[in-house]
Amino acid sequence: MKDRRNNHPAAGFRLAAFLACLFVPAAPAAAGDPAAGERVFNKCKACHQVGEGARNRVGPVLNGIVGSPAGVVEGFRYSRALLESGLTWDQESLAGYLADPRRFLPGGRMAFPGLRSETEIADVIAYLAGFGPDGTPK
Repeated sequence: MKDRRNNHPAAGFRLAAFLACLFVPAAPAAAGDPAAGERVFNKCKACHQVGEGARNRVGPVLNGIVGSPAGVVEGFRYSRALLESGLTWDQESLAGYLADPRRFLPGGRMAFPGLRSETEIADVIAYLAGFGPDGTPK
């Protein structure tokens, strides 16, 4: 009996298309909108400050956070989990943390449940990226 599986003319094309998809690099995350991120940051203001004159509150100051190592703000008492994480707050780690802080960093102290919208996450990261370590706009 002849094996008729994958003898259809399109079978080879479908396999080739599938394999090609495996080697296409993922699209970079869309750049966020800093102005929209400023509005999203209102959800964070109960615990965090950013900008000139910002002070630690329930959470640390977020000036210069994008690209910085985790747990380095002077005068803020971090959880052991965060201090031992070895994290650098790049776009990817911030996005994961902002989406679900407790799942991303078990043992962390952030009580905020996370932002559910990828657009809001990208926007708030873009907003935070606009501040240097001293709180001045970049």
